[in-house]
Amino acid sequence: MASLMGSLFIGASGLQVSQHALETTAHNMANIDTEGYTRQQVQQGTRPYITTEKDYRVVAWKQTGLGVVYNNCKQVRSYFLDQSYRQETGRSSFYDVSVVTLEEIEDQLQEMNGEEFAESLNNLWTAIQELSKNPTSAVNQNTMVTRANEFVLRAQSVYDGLVNYQNNMDKEVAKIVEDINKIGDRIHELNLKIVEIESGHQEHANDLRDERNLLLDQLGEYGRIEYYEDVFGNVLCKFEGTQFITTDHVNHMACDNVLPEEKGGSPVGFNTPYWEFASKKEYNEVREEWVVTDINGAKVYDMTQTISTAMNTDIGKLRATLLARGDHHATYHDISDDPTGQFYNQHIAQSVIMNVEAEFDQMVKNICTAINEIYETAGSNPVNLANARGEETTEEVSDYDLFKVMNEEDCLNYTIDENHKAGENRKGYIVTNIQVNPKYLQQPTTMTFLLADGSEDNETIAKLKASFITADYLINPNVATKTDFTGYYNMLVSQVANSGDVYKGIRSNQELTVDAVANAREQIVGVSSDEELEFMIKFQNAFNASSRYINVVSEMIEHLVTSLGH
Repeated sequence: MASLMGSLFIGASGLQVSQHALETTAHNMANIDTEGYTRQQVQQGTRPYITTEKDYRVVAWKQTGLGVVYNNCKQVRSYFLDQSYRQETGRSSFYDVSVVTLEEIEDQLQEMNGEEFAESLNNLWTAIQELSKNPTSAVNQNTMVTRANEFVLRAQSVYDGLVNYQNNMDKEVAKIVEDINKIGDRIHELNLKIVEIESGHQEHANDLRDERNLLLDQLGEYGRIEYYEDVFGNVLCKFEGTQFITTDHVNHMACDNVLPEEKGGSPVGFNTPYWEFASKKEYNEVREEWVVTDINGAKVYDMTQTISTAMNTDIGKLRATLLARGDHHATYHDISDDPTGQFYNQHIAQSVIMNVEAEFDQMVKNICTAINEIYETAGSNPVNLANARGEETTEEVSDYDLFKVMNEEDCLNYTIDENHKAGENRKGYIVTNIQVNPKYLQQPTTMTFLLADGSEDNETIAKLKASFITADYLINPNVATKTDFTGYYNMLVSQVANSGDVYKGIRSNQELTVDAVANAREQIVGVSSDEELEFMIKFQNAFNASSRYINVVSEMIEHLVTSLGH
C-alpha cells in the first residue's frame, strides 16, 4: 500500500513537470514576434533513485525511481554569433552614416532651390565671354556684375547648407552620447535584478536577460564593445577599449563644447565625447561645483587614427558621425596654409564634410582672387587711369576689386598646425565673408573697360577669359593634376560621387554580412512555431500519460481498499 501511495507522487511529478514545460512552450509561442526574445528550452531530469539491493553480478541493481524533476529553463544562444553580430552591425552603422552624409553633400552641391550651383559658375563664365564681345556695353557690364553677385549668393548658400548639416550632426553626437549613457545605466539596473533573482539558484531571469541582450545589440551599433558575464550574472562591458559598465557603477560619457579662449576645447564649440572619470577637474568656488578643465587625456576617440577594418576603427555610429562632422567649419586655409599636406591628411581628408567645405571654399577664393588681381592690374581701373593721366587720387586699386571682404575682423582661423597660431588674422575671400563690391552693385558700369586713349581694354578681357580656362589649380594636396575653374568644380562633385559609390558598395557588402550572421543567430535564438508545436504535442502526451498513470494507481488503491473492506 505504501509503495502505491508513493507511486501517486511519481505521477504527480510528471504532471507538474509537463505542465511547466507546456507553460514554457506557450511563452515561446506568445513571444514569437517579440524583438530580442530568446527561445527558452526546458531541461528535465530524474529524481534520486532508491536502491533496494546491490548485486555486482548483475547488470543493474534493484532500484525504485521517485519521478521526474524540472531541472532548468535555459536560453539558447551562441556567444560567438552574438559577438559577431554586434561587431558587424556596428561596422554597418559606420558606413551607413558615411553614405547618408555623402548623399546629403551631393544634394547640397547639385541642387539649390531647384537650380544647380554649377549653373551659376557657368553663367559667370558666359558673362565674361559676352563681355569680351563688347567690353564697353553697359548691358554686358551689368550682366557681369549680376552673374558675379549670383555666383557669390549661391556659393554662400551651398556653404551654409554644409555648415547647417554639420551643426545638425553635432547635435546628433550629443544625442548618441546620451543614448549610450542610458543604455549603460539600464544594463547596470538589469545586472542588479538578474543577480538578485538568480542568487538563490532556483530561477533564471530569462526575460530580463533578453532585454539586456537587446541593449547590447543597440550598444554595438554605436561603437566597438567588449563584454563578458561574470560568475554572478553581471555583464561587464568596455566601450572603445575603456571600461564602461562595471559591477557597481557605469562610467558615463560627456560632451565638451567650450570655445578655446575659455579652455582648450573645439575651435567652434563642437561636441567632443570624453570620459567623465578621466577628465581633469578643479573646484570652482564661485559656482560651488567641480568644473572640467582638461579633457585631452579623456577623449573617447583618437580621430587621427587611420580608418581600417583590420584595426576595427570602422565600427560604430558615434565614430562615423564624429568623422563625417569633423571638428570645425573648414575653409581654404586648411589646404593652402598647409604646404606639406600633413595636417590636411590627418584632420581634414577623413571628414567628408570638412573636406568638401575646404575644397569648395578654396575654389571660390581662387575665382575671386584671380578676378580681383586682373581688375587691380587693369589699365581701365579708375585708379590706374588717374595715374596714367597724372591725376592724384586717394583711392587704391583694390577699391575697384569686383569682390570685397565684408568684415576683415571675421577672417580668423583657429586650426592648422603649430606653425599657424590660433587667432592669427589671415585675410582672405572665405566664402561666408565675401560680397560683390557695393560700387558695382550701385553702378555696374563703374569699370568702363576703356583705356586712357579711349580704346577698349581688350588685354584685361583676355586675362579674364584666360583665368577661367587655365589649368592652374589643385583640388587638394593629394591630387597632382591641375585643373581650371569649371574642371575644379566637376572634379569636386565627381570626388563626392565616387566616394559615395565606394561607401555604398562597402555598405551593401556589409549588409549581406550582417544578414548572414543575423540569420545564423536567428536559427539558434529564434522561435519556430513548427518546432514549438511539436514540443507542445510531446509535453501534452507526457501530461496525459502521467494522468493515466495516476488513474491506474488510484484504481489499484481503490480496488485494494474495497477488497480489504470485505
